Amino acid sequence: MTSEELLAFLAAVGHAQRLRVITELADGRMYVSELARRLKMSRPLLYMHLERLEKAGLVEGHLELSAEGKALKYFELAPFDLRLNVETILEAAEQDRRATEAVDAAAESTGTQ
Repeated sequence: MTSEELLAFLAAVGHAQRLRVITELADGRMYVSELARRLKMSRPLLYMHLERLEKAGLVEGHLELSAEGKALKYFELAPFDLRLNVETILEAAEQDRRATEAVDAAAESTGTQ
């Protein structure tokens, strides 16, 4: 995990409304309208929170057709496990350092520094 991915994860779970979304989805997948009703949240606001959670890899969304042919967007939790400690942060920093070195080496080999 890079530091950018770590920060996206922390930002995603660092909001009370998004923690409520995770709590609701812990019981299983749910379509957006039902989730919005349970959370007493507008769908546009809920979609904003779901987008942040999806970008961080915490939830996954899927479109499905109902029996009546109506498109429903379902969301469910993605499996995740993050232990935040010094090693996690050092590992993220090391991933960033390696990525920077790879970019620098590629630029050096093509003469585009």
